[in-house]
Amino acid sequence: MLIIDAATSDDALRLLEIEQESILPPWTHESLLSEICNKDTFFAVARCLNDGDQKSKDSAAQYDIRAAKTAAHFRIGIIGFVVLRKMGDDGELLQIAVDKDARRAGLADMLMGKALQYARNHRLQSIFIEVRRSNMAAIALYEKHGASALRIRKDYYTDPVEDAIMMRITTKEYS
Repeated sequence: MLIIDAATSDDALRLLEIEQESILPPWTHESLLSEICNKDTFFAVARCLNDGDQKSKDSAAQYDIRAAKTAAHFRIGIIGFVVLRKMGDDGELLQIAVDKDARRAGLADMLMGKALQYARNHRLQSIFIEVRRSNMAAIALYEKHGASALRIRKDYYTDPVEDAIMMRITTKEYS
């Protein structure tokens, strides 16, 4: 069973593992903890739970994992996360990452949907995203959720050096 709920400081070490296999350069443990504790940050995790886990029975946010994969194929625990920071009337999608063994099952799509739901609930008008030019999977995900390219930021990323595409999603309620 899969639930999406708020990250806690107890989750930081597992989040760091996913971070290190997914994002270059990865955040530090301190950076993750800072965002988890930031009142202006929506930090949600996808947790794969045993069917008997009490948390799964209490949670209203339960999901079926799509595609051919099932929960039995995934490790129990956190398998993905999304970080969206509120900045006035807008938001910035800071990160979205999924465990390498849980990719291609629709988890990033579900996490993105939860971030957009948060944005609408908090009356954010736009969400801004920076993405590596070569990250076609992420670009496709963002476009699926209504993002459009605004401009290129030359040599924005390091390790390796690469341009970023600046994108924006205008939330439907305010477009």
